[in-house]
Amino acid sequence: MSEPAISVEGLSKRYKIGLATKADRNLREAMADWLSAPWRRFRALGEAAGAAETFWALKDVSFQVTRGEVVGIIGRNGAGKSTLLKILSQITLPTGGRAVIRGRVGSLLEVGTGFHPDLSGRENIYLNGALLGMTRADIARQFDAIVDFSGVEGFLDTPVKRYSSGMRVRLGFAVAAHLEPEILIVDEVLAVGDAEFQKKCLGKMDQVARGGRTVLFVSHNMAAVESLCTRGILLEHGRAVYDGPSGEAVGRYLRSMESAIAEDLATRTDRKGDGACRIVDVWLEADDGRRVGSVGPLEPFSVVMQYECDRSVGPDRAIEVAFSVNDQYAGQLYHFDLPTAGATIKGLDRAGRFTCRIDSGVALRPGRYAMNTWVRIGNDLADFVVNAAALTVHEADVVGAGRLPVAGRLCAVYRWRTSEPAKALAARTA
Repeated sequence: MSEPAISVEGLSKRYKIGLATKADRNLREAMADWLSAPWRRFRALGEAAGAAETFWALKDVSFQVTRGEVVGIIGRNGAGKSTLLKILSQITLPTGGRAVIRGRVGSLLEVGTGFHPDLSGRENIYLNGALLGMTRADIARQFDAIVDFSGVEGFLDTPVKRYSSGMRVRLGFAVAAHLEPEILIVDEVLAVGDAEFQKKCLGKMDQVARGGRTVLFVSHNMAAVESLCTRGILLEHGRAVYDGPSGEAVGRYLRSMESAIAEDLATRTDRKGDGACRIVDVWLEADDGRRVGSVGPLEPFSVVMQYECDRSVGPDRAIEVAFSVNDQYAGQLYHFDLPTAGATIKGLDRAGRFTCRIDSGVALRPGRYAMNTWVRIGNDLADFVVNAAALTVHEADVVGAGRLPVAGRLCAVYRWRTSEPAKALAARTA
């Protein structure tokens, strides 16, 4: 029996957080402070040492991945997925345990990871290939396929630092997937690309897997995990709580995410971003200003997102606010954002509200749907929360016939016209 492609044994990663540090002082100020208040100095040292808290991003995680296996790593934000992949990609060292990788690894973990910003796209393709241990001839053989897949041929000789986030993701995935890695590791960065490119990526990963190579795939898109992966590993609070068939792993994850919606959004810790601006509450609002628990199909309503910032944001910073409506498999049904609507925000106060009125309503059948929210300030992600709130659609007679929708996933206003009898039609067209 051949050795597994990946062996993880008791893997743990610890971080220290909350350690307060003072501003740098010169030698004279330090000596004066020490001589004038020795006891205060010792007490301050003890308080600073006690202020540090230990956070285990991963704790005693063990599993093996056989060659040619496609494994989905799933879990809520902060569960340890990205930390695990960084250790396996040899970007971060573990605190304890060990991970053995047998084969050449191609990784796409964050936008621009592995790229030198001052080098062109062309140069970065060759640089990444060299880091994977490939010869220049091997890279040249795949070069045209990489460029064609990424769609950035018009910008090949432009420095990568001038690429948009979507362009960097497309080129990064193309490089990672085409330079013949024996193990392909892909994080949630595919969410940056458009729907067409995501479809291409999933098709390419399926092709890589069918070619006998190993794939580790992190995503919040549960439909993609179920269709692509034969096995799923569910992480919660840094521990692997389930390892088995992908369908069961997805089911457990969805149940945990359903319970997350009921949590107080302001205290949710499973969020991404630097926290400069955070969404602390989300609700649905009728045209008369009332909070409502649900809306009917195609019924106009507003989504209100209450925010808090750690400081005011000036009008010179670009601000992007968005939310999505997703089905039970985290498949995106609707996406609402400021740029698409041609709207802009000129600065932010320390607290306030973003309001989006959906004039057309949502053409969804009755049911409960999840909403993701995010805020970006300039080039920095300030806040991103999966399942920040629920959108409940109640039954309604959308066609005015006294009947409710009984099938399908979407609703529409429609009318039928019966065909004319054959004899009448023949007489009219003769």
